[in-house]
Amino acid sequence: MRVALLSPCFWPEVRRGGERFTRELADGLIGRGHSPRLITSHPGRLSIATEDGLPIVRLPRPPQGRLLRRGYEPYLTHVPLSYAALRAARYDVAHAVHPPDAVAAARWSRRTGRPAILSYLGIPDRPGLREKRKRLETTLRALDGCAAVVALSAFAADEFRRTLGYDAPVIHPGVDLQAFTPAPRRASTPTIVCPADPTEARKHVPLLIDALALVRQEVPDAELVLSRPPNPRSLKQAAGVRWADLDDRATLARAYGEAWVAALPSQAEAFGLVLVEALACGTPVVGYADGAIPEVIASRSYGRLFDTLQPAALADALLDALTLAGHPETVARCRDRAAEFSTDRTTEAYLALYRDLGA
Repeated sequence: MRVALLSPCFWPEVRRGGERFTRELADGLIGRGHSPRLITSHPGRLSIATEDGLPIVRLPRPPQGRLLRRGYEPYLTHVPLSYAALRAARYDVAHAVHPPDAVAAARWSRRTGRPAILSYLGIPDRPGLREKRKRLETTLRALDGCAAVVALSAFAADEFRRTLGYDAPVIHPGVDLQAFTPAPRRASTPTIVCPADPTEARKHVPLLIDALALVRQEVPDAELVLSRPPNPRSLKQAAGVRWADLDDRATLARAYGEAWVAALPSQAEAFGLVLVEALACGTPVVGYADGAIPEVIASRSYGRLFDTLQPAALADALLDALTLAGHPETVARCRDRAAEFSTDRTTEAYLALYRDLGA
């Protein structure tokens, strides 16, 4: 099956959960003998290359600065080029991970009669849909023109029904259980890792730093490893905080495996892939009881939830999870939970959807 995957940006320019989701799905398809190709954009000339077995077409991204300054949805300018790239080759299905790309895929679908799909990586609530100009319009066009729009969690699917009256199928993102594995041993000091973008307000990384100070009152040598932004000095500095380059997948997997706990104090998560990646590394997790995070942390045998955005509540959850990390059965329980979200299961679910839609 020839699958066009459409993502507005990709590694190394951006390394967020959406990019990892796209790469994991591509690897799953390749492993089953299918032929995915990624169509993306970047601030440079046309580039066509094969990276770790995945053919990638990087289109030149037309300037979008003026639109962004006026509050428009990002990546609108490259939609015509995405459509042209789809038309330039033959595909059985076009699978977008961003609504503007889904508009291009829907147009391609009308022209070719082959199915277009959107994996909606966020939560389609009213505030989110109104946050950027043209976001609601592009989402509605995707719903109208795509054969299926997929939610990442039951929580996101509920929001589709409540806000847009659409019954979205649910397919969770997958985690590569071979790439994310337990480390030979944990760090010698109690370590908490959080790979979330510290510059994004809804990730609440400053709250995590405040909670660390409370944790260190009981565990003085506890450390917090955070993903290094371009300018770490612009963020809160505190004792016990270390910045690390967590963009590389191997580095990230090693950080998860060596940590005692992985934390994600985010609001409005459509899934929470970083939690599943940490579980695959045998590391217990802590998350805010909001969005889809309670779907991932469904048992206290491998994680803890906290229900108020206060340092004390988060610190209590972290201390509990640090204790949990010392139980000999925790690694196996974490791995068992991660296996429920494996790349294999995700890939099979998407292949079944492609076939059901006629690809």
